Amino acid sequence: MPVRNALESLTLRPTVFLRSAWPWRSLAYLLGGALVGWATILAVLALLVAGTLLSVLVVGVAGFVATVLSGIVVARVERWRLRLVDFTEIPDPHHPIAEPGLRAWLGVRLREEVTWRELGYAALSAGLLCWMDALVLGGVGYTVLATLGAPYFISDEPLYNTMLFTLAGIPLTIVLAYPVTAWAGARAAMARALLEPRTDERLVEVTRSRARLVDAFEVERRRIERDLHDGAQQRLVALSMQLGLARLELPPDSPAGESVAAAHELAKQALTELRELVRGVHPQVLTGRGLEAAVGEVASTAPLPVELDFALPGRLPPAVEVTAYFVTVEALTNVSKHSRASRAVVSAWLEREQLILQVRDDGRGGADPGSGSGLVGLADRVAVLDGAVTVSSPPGGPTVLRAEIPLPADGPGAGPSPVPSQARASPRAQPQPVHGLASKLGEERS
Repeated sequence: MPVRNALESLTLRPTVFLRSAWPWRSLAYLLGGALVGWATILAVLALLVAGTLLSVLVVGVAGFVATVLSGIVVARVERWRLRLVDFTEIPDPHHPIAEPGLRAWLGVRLREEVTWRELGYAALSAGLLCWMDALVLGGVGYTVLATLGAPYFISDEPLYNTMLFTLAGIPLTIVLAYPVTAWAGARAAMARALLEPRTDERLVEVTRSRARLVDAFEVERRRIERDLHDGAQQRLVALSMQLGLARLELPPDSPAGESVAAAHELAKQALTELRELVRGVHPQVLTGRGLEAAVGEVASTAPLPVELDFALPGRLPPAVEVTAYFVTVEALTNVSKHSRASRAVVSAWLEREQLILQVRDDGRGGADPGSGSGLVGLADRVAVLDGAVTVSSPPGGPTVLRAEIPLPADGPGAGPSPVPSQARASPRAQPQPVHGLASKLGEERS
């Protein structure tokens, strides 16, 4: 197994470790740490002296900002130096700057948590670590010179005594490779702990990236819907009209009449299928009139009676409306395919800054994510917006699917609102979260 850092090199066999480059790389790392720390001290002192002598507010503020941002430079140098004793590269945790210019750069950097953490590392390096590096290097250098160089530095002792010091210094110098490498590895571990991107920062970036992907996907869906609606659908409408006119102009007993009639019917079927496809990609009514109207249109074409019970103050953010719409469509599809229900109720209201969407049916119950009912897909779709899906589906029914979709900070909010009577979950079952195929749905409340 390859060695990745200085601490892991200490586990090698002594013959392998002492013949490797790790002791020398550790010495170079500690020497660089001492130099960087002292350079940081001199730079900060120079900024403080300049601000004191000039006594100008602008210069003082500039000096303070430069001192804060010095941590960025020290951290960048440290990440580069870490390659001497740690082969695992540390990525740059700073966010990219979207706007050009120094002001935009300063505005972003001064608001980042990592900037202040890097400043803390620079202060730790200059105030403590560089002095410990110098102490270790000085101790090692003094020990090596005092033993191996004893015949040159000790002149008032017999030669055989100084030669004993020299002979003892050879194994001592070899042994010193271990504490030097150990301190270099420990120092690098401290630097990595302070300079490596935090888990929560990575999660924030992943969340933002996911939100950007969702937005880009939704924009692409709308573009496809618009192209189909304004392009292929309009051409099919024109084709159907032309075939209808041609069918009217042909005599009833014309040999081409049956072929034109068949082509006319095929064109109408293709137009109907294309309209369903456009509605599935992104319904125009959702964009134009909102969630309630779009769900109402779906309910009107469902194979079973669907009752709507919406208590929304108005339009919701587009991402929330789209997610709620497709959750409703998928849930009603599951009801019609698997539940053997005679009716369904779709309810929606706002509660604690989130949209609550419930779909209830009077079917046989026993919904199972592993049976291909699409419940896992629903949970994944809602999870994109940091929401959750729970399902209560005991054997014999009823089945109640509840989706909780948080609203953005600038979206419409509402305090707790009463749950519509039609949407109350059955007391026979405890709703279970849908997180994966292992979720247990349809269990009786204990």
